[in-house]
Amino acid sequence: MPSQAPTNETERLAALHALHIIDSAPETAYDEIAELAAKVCGCPVSYISFIDDDRRWLKTRYGLPADVTDAPRASAVCTTTICGAELLVIPDLKRDPRFQNSPMVSLEPPCRFYCGMPLITDEGYALGTLCVMDFEPRQLSFEQMEALRMLSHQVLAQLELRRKLIEYGQTIKDLEQARLEAATERARTEELLRNVLPAPIADELKRSGRVLPRYTRSATILFADIQGFTLLAERTEPARLINLLNEHFSALDEIGARYGMEKVKTVGDAYMAVAGVLSSDRRHSIDACLAALEMRARLDHQRIRCEAVGDDALQLRIGIHTGPVISGVVGNRRMTFDIWGDAVNTAWFMEAFGVAGRINVSETVAGHVHGLFELESRGPIEAKHQRAHEMFFLNGFKKEYSRNGDGHLPNDHFLTEYNRIGGSRLTSDE
Repeated sequence: MPSQAPTNETERLAALHALHIIDSAPETAYDEIAELAAKVCGCPVSYISFIDDDRRWLKTRYGLPADVTDAPRASAVCTTTICGAELLVIPDLKRDPRFQNSPMVSLEPPCRFYCGMPLITDEGYALGTLCVMDFEPRQLSFEQMEALRMLSHQVLAQLELRRKLIEYGQTIKDLEQARLEAATERARTEELLRNVLPAPIADELKRSGRVLPRYTRSATILFADIQGFTLLAERTEPARLINLLNEHFSALDEIGARYGMEKVKTVGDAYMAVAGVLSSDRRHSIDACLAALEMRARLDHQRIRCEAVGDDALQLRIGIHTGPVISGVVGNRRMTFDIWGDAVNTAWFMEAFGVAGRINVSETVAGHVHGLFELESRGPIEAKHQRAHEMFFLNGFKKEYSRNGDGHLPNDHFLTEYNRIGGSRLTSDE
């Protein structure tokens, strides 16, 4: 018997497979519909079948052994049923030339009567059948056939419910995926925001959508400038120059962060950081000096390494001042954290009138840190159109606070005094 197929076979199979009904577990709702169909029609056998591309599969069966599930599509009467739109009633299979050689007729006892209703969805896809069978030729009454049609509607309602559950399940998966992607994107955005802005500023921006300007009565500003950078830029390949700047500024970032300093910005080869604005304490002048000493030591080490291989060596010129500042965020699209005030100008003046490889501090800084560090007075130095500023070179730790007496590393006495002043950021390993 040749295998038949509906004209929309490709789309029909796609709709069937989308339901994931083939080879699914038994379900009570389908079992009850099949049993009710058999009893209403007075038939010993009924089943609900679905027609796949190569087989007929029984979702449920009444009056048949449990192991009867599959049959080749080409030999199944239901293959003919799904090609129509109405009940297919065959009073006697043995007398119908289309099915007299069907394997169903060869069974013992042979199937003689068949009535099948195609299960056609609202989209017009005949996915399977609701059938009743008998081992004797017979006819159904009009009422029985109408009942079979109505029961087929119940099967289709179950299929529609299954389709919606699958859609809802997919929607939930999509929503969960969207939630995870949104969370990942939010985390990425927050990480980027924290890389662009200091953490307290980023948190305030997230909470309120804006950052209020702050007045800080005492903060310490550090400026660092790479001596000889202009000449180096003229004779250095661009990629190497950028890598060199990145290496130096990354080192300054790492050192400053360990001493509670917040980088404000870099302009060309100039570096600016501040302490005491976002986490105010009594030791921000000391922290800035500690950071400056380590920055200078790091650059000195790199300079020695560069000179050993014949590369250009760079030196830092560092200036530090303590005073009142205003801080805030400027811009809407590319927001930046910045500080303003005369103290910023004075800190820049300390750097501009400093010396390569030295740390130049103001009189205010010297007043805060002179008990712990060795300072070298430079006397008053006059700025253009400004008053003269007392300046001091910060050389290192005082002998009594130096580990080896050479002023390079702090000893336990320094750590005790430092922690007494403002907390316990440093340990004996630093």
